This record gives sequence, C-alpha cells and structure tokens, in this order.
Amino acid sequence: MGMKIQLDVALGHLTHRRRQTLVSLSGVVLGVGFFLGVSSLMRGSEKDFLKRMVDNSPHVTVSDEYRKAQPQPAWTAWPDGAVLTHHVKPPNEPRGIRGHRQILEFIEAQEGVRAAPVLQGTAVLTFSGKQQGVTLSGVIPAKMRQVTTIDEKFINGDLEALNATPNGIVIGQGLADKFSLRMGSTLSVLAPSGQNRTMKVVGIFRTGNASYDEGQTFMMLKRAQGLLDKPNRVNRIIVQMADPYAAKDLGHLLEDRFSYKSVSWIEASEDILSLLLVRNTIMYSVVSAILLVASFGIYNTISTIVMEKTKDIAILKSMGFHARDIRMIFLFEGLIVGVIGSTLGLLMGAGLIAGLAQLEIKAPGMTEKVHLPVWWGAEQFALAALFAMGSCVLAAYLPARKAGRVQPVDILRGAT
Repeated sequence: MGMKIQLDVALGHLTHRRRQTLVSLSGVVLGVGFFLGVSSLMRGSEKDFLKRMVDNSPHVTVSDEYRKAQPQPAWTAWPDGAVLTHHVKPPNEPRGIRGHRQILEFIEAQEGVRAAPVLQGTAVLTFSGKQQGVTLSGVIPAKMRQVTTIDEKFINGDLEALNATPNGIVIGQGLADKFSLRMGSTLSVLAPSGQNRTMKVVGIFRTGNASYDEGQTFMMLKRAQGLLDKPNRVNRIIVQMADPYAAKDLGHLLEDRFSYKSVSWIEASEDILSLLLVRNTIMYSVVSAILLVASFGIYNTISTIVMEKTKDIAILKSMGFHARDIRMIFLFEGLIVGVIGSTLGLLMGAGLIAGLAQLEIKAPGMTEKVHLPVWWGAEQFALAALFAMGSCVLAAYLPARKAGRVQPVDILRGAT
C-alpha cells in the first residue's frame, strides 16, 4: 500500500483522539524542553568551571623536583655489594632547575606553546608592626603575562610596573586591606636567607580567591634571585598552550626528556574531572528519564487506538493491507508525535536557555552578580531531538506490532 494512505490513516487516528494526542504531545515538548534546559545549565557550568580552572592555572608546571627519588650512586654501582650502609644522605645541593634556559628554549620551540621562568620562595612581609608570611614569585613580566591571566585581575598598576621600579612588588587586594597598604606604600621583605629589603607597592590585584590575594606576591626575577640567595636560578617553568587538552602529552615529553617533574593541569585535577564525569552521567540519566516518562503517554495513546480500532484494522486487512502496512500506520503515529513534539520542544528549550542566560544571581558573600552559565552546543539539541524521536518510535512499536498480528477472520466473525 502507498505510504500516503498509511500517513492519512495515522493522522486520522491522532486527530480523532485530540485530547490524548495533545497530552502525549505535551509530554514530549516538556521533556525535550527540560532536557535542553538542564543539559545547558549543567554543561555550561562545567565548561565555565573548566575555563576558569584552565585559564587561571598553568597547563603544565615544570618544577625542580623528581617524580621518584634519585638512586644513591653506591647502590647503582654495586647493587649486590657485601657491605650495607645506613643513614647515608645525599649532599646538599642548591635547589633549582639546571639548564633552565635550554629547557625554556625547547618548550618555546613547540608550536602553540608559551613558557615563563619563575623563582618561587617564601618571605615575611613587615609593615607598621604587622607581619605576614607570603609566597614570593620572581618573574619576567613580559613572559609572565603570556602564561597567566593575572593582568586581567589588576585594580591598580600592572606587572610591567616592575620593569620601571627595580624594588617594586605586586600584592593582592587581601594583603593590601590587611596591612592598610596602597599604591606607593613601602614595606620590608625578610627572606629565609636573612636578607631584608624595602620594597615599594607598584601593583594591586584581586582574583577573588582570598588565600591567593592574601598570600601571593610578585617581583622581578633578578630581585627575587638576590633576595632568596639563588643567583641565576629558577625552580618553576610555567607553560601555557593553545590546546590545553594536549597538556598531558607535553608533560610526559618534558619529563622524559629532562627528568624534572612536569605536572599537567589534567593530572593535577584528575579527581575533579572524574567528579564532572559522574555529574554528567547523573544529569543525562535524569533528563532522559523525563523523555522516557513522556514516551509512556504515547504508548498509552496508541495502545488505546489499537484496541478501539481492532475492527477497522480487520477491515483494512481484508481489503488487502498487509501486516507491515498496519504496523507502519501506528509507527507513523509515534513518528508524527515525535517530530511535532521535538520541534516544539526544541523551540521551548531554546527559549528556556535564553531566559536562564538572562538571570543574575548573587551568592552569599559575593560582591558582584553573575549570570548563569549556559551552553548553546548544537549537539545537545540534536541529542534531545534524536532521543525524543527514538522514544516515540519505540513507544509506538509494541502497539504497532500487536496491530499487525490482528486476524481479520476472527475479528469479523466475532463481530457478526
């Protein structure tokens, strides 16, 4: 039989039972709409979180440490020696990355990769009788700006001010508030080496991370090397990449080549990434359940039509309709509900996402309002539509198969 006849019969069945059809259709529309709304929020928050984490932290950090302790030379030379010595310590060596300039050149030679040397240590700041232990980072401003977003966080001054002021220091807003410091204030910096320097505040930043804003400071690399008594040394190389997800491979390459511990942001955040995977699994399970519930409405509607139209089905079969033609009629009913429901649901979902994007929230303790992070990825629209269509066709299949098995002789004989 022609597909047009099957389609006409399917439309006739659906329009005859308008109330039940509208209920089934509403279930699909709401299912698809809420699927998109929840998916957009969850994926949007995930991408926003990853962007903040990736942008605000190095993609790869090379440090002056080794993943495994270096073996003692005596154990390497004589692994089966007859004499066993105890309490042997390796000689004290100045910490730092040896040959850091060559390592830096190798990293910068990679495509889409930027790097900056850093000497990191601890110091005590003293101002007006107050003391505060801080992390002191010696940097080269031009290179540091290429690998961090710290420039976007300044409320006064910038990193470049360190070039113009040899004894300049950059501090966080939390430390400035705690010590009542402002631009141009001078304070004392005491290093573990015993050296004490008077520094001038040339920049104040605010990241929103209280511990970072109170405990992180920056100064010129040369000045930090002198203050920490580590001339010509660095103990960190910070790497930023055009493709953050290639960081793990670069970390392995650097560690294999230079032996120094190289940790990518992916390795450092494995627990968080695992948590996000579980979160997405739960999210898709919940929103998929919404569409499955909607498909029961379609199943109920088409099953009722099959029971009511048993005699009509028998007549159609006696007129020459095959079992597959009957099945196609009821599958078309599920498909029609799926197509119309998915289309309206996608429109509803798009409107819901647009509305959510306009919402502003202000969490307790925050000073600024933020917009809800939403995601407009085309794949979530396609996934919602395909899942809805699949659920509708699947819900229609069982009643369609039952309709195809109707025996016209038995039905018509019983009706006489």
